[in-house]
Amino acid sequence: IKDENSGYNKNLFCIPKHYEEDVERVFIPHGLVLDRTERLARDIMQDMGSHHIVALCVLKGGYKFFADLLDHIKALNQNGDKSVPITVDFVRIKSYC
Repeated sequence: IKDENSGYNKNLFCIPKHYEEDVERVFIPHGLVLDRTERLARDIMQDMGSHHIVALCVLKGGYKFFADLLDHIKALNQNGDKSVPITVDFVRIKSYC
């Protein structure tokens, strides 16, 4: 996103009531995030080939993205020519440096 990008008018989206006063504009629509997440899953499957995938989620903020990404990877894994083993683990970080 370029700095001069003004985003989208918030009236084009369903904003939860408790966020309406805090949100001024929407910079990245949810559908675009979902599309890019699916593309990332495809890239991961292509890059990993038949190697074992170890997926590590950083809790607490990353769980939703992680779950969506894993859903796409699992779907590709089930519908592909071969099944790739996937290990899932979670880590909790006390603070960021």
